[in-house]
Amino acid sequence: LMDVRAAVAYEAGKPLVDISFFDEDCFELDALAKQQNLTAIVDCGIAPGCHNIILGDLSRQWDRITSFETLVGGLPVIRTWPYEYKAGFSPIDVIEEYTRPTRYVKDGKVVVYLALSEPELLDFPGLGTLESFNTDGLRSLIKSFPGIPDMKEKTLRYPGHIEKMRMLRESGFFNKEKIRVAGVDISPLDLTTALLFPMWFMEEGDEDFTVMRVTVEGEKDGHPVRHQLNLLDRYDRATKTTSMARTTGYTCTATVRLLAKGGFQRKGISPPEFVGQEPGAWAFIREDMAKRGVVFTEG
Repeated sequence: LMDVRAAVAYEAGKPLVDISFFDEDCFELDALAKQQNLTAIVDCGIAPGCHNIILGDLSRQWDRITSFETLVGGLPVIRTWPYEYKAGFSPIDVIEEYTRPTRYVKDGKVVVYLALSEPELLDFPGLGTLESFNTDGLRSLIKSFPGIPDMKEKTLRYPGHIEKMRMLRESGFFNKEKIRVAGVDISPLDLTTALLFPMWFMEEGDEDFTVMRVTVEGEKDGHPVRHQLNLLDRYDRATKTTSMARTTGYTCTATVRLLAKGGFQRKGISPPEFVGQEPGAWAFIREDMAKRGVVFTEG
């Protein structure tokens, strides 16, 4: 949040599109951004990001939305024991996904679950079976769409990953409080990251993929409607660009292009769902991403 605050404060008049993660409520900076007459879009990667834009787009077209679900994950093509995982983005943020309580909306109420809870095995064409689990990915959507009775976001990994992460978490390896070991004060999390991150680091040429499924249900003109978008993006061998970099970066740059052409002009802090509520915005972003090979298909 401090990086966004600095940009809002010191780059007044320059539109901002940001993809970095922060725990704080993005709307804390809304008054400052409006005071600076600044358009600032936050959380604008693949997820959060694209799924927010999709929901915003449908919310302006339908009479009512009754449920929203996102399944998303970035994984290495080659599964290497023991974790069968490599981090396509900051590994410390990955661990945050495994420890931070997850907020969902169920029957119109915000409920909180443990991360890594409610595992499900799901089949994806071209990939096989993956497992999903609760993560705290709804973020601003909870505040932006208080009328949607059911909303959830779940992360995808290869089967078996959840149990390994639960074991580490419940054994205390993700704890930040220091403990004394052999006369030395050390944070278990610091030790874990020192051991784990080299195993999760993506070497040059390591291939990955990003899979995403967004499902929205609701009503339009008195009839039930359902919309599902699927994404399966892969490492670009020609440019040696990871899929996670492609899907996150191209969402952001497409949104930058939208701002440059005047397609979104709201002042203040805007999460991506506000962008999606602008007529034509999602169509522009989706087409811009498709030009770069990041293609959403209808479910």
